[in-house]
Amino acid sequence: MDRSDALKILEESRDQIERIDKAIINLIKMRIKLARDIADVKIFLGLEIEDKKREDYILDKTGRIAEKEKIDKESVKEIMKILTNLNKKEQEEIFRRKNNGKH
Repeated sequence: MDRSDALKILEESRDQIERIDKAIINLIKMRIKLARDIADVKIFLGLEIEDKKREDYILDKTGRIAEKEKIDKESVKEIMKILTNLNKKEQEEIFRRKNNGKH
């Protein structure tokens, strides 16, 4: 490999990372949409936003997947906590809007 090859690999890799980042954002958007659907169902069923058992399940499952894929388990769990918190915030906003509409 010479300098030209290395620079080409660098540029191509960065381009691929940008495409992956966009895909990740789109997946997060889809996850938030599903959280909205879940919020509507929780409201209908009279359930609370927070479901600690489900959150623990998600962290455990994704942690095991990360280990299997040889990805740092704790980092993946931190990412999942962030995503779970993002979804809970979205659900809280939906609960707030629905409750304000009842008054």
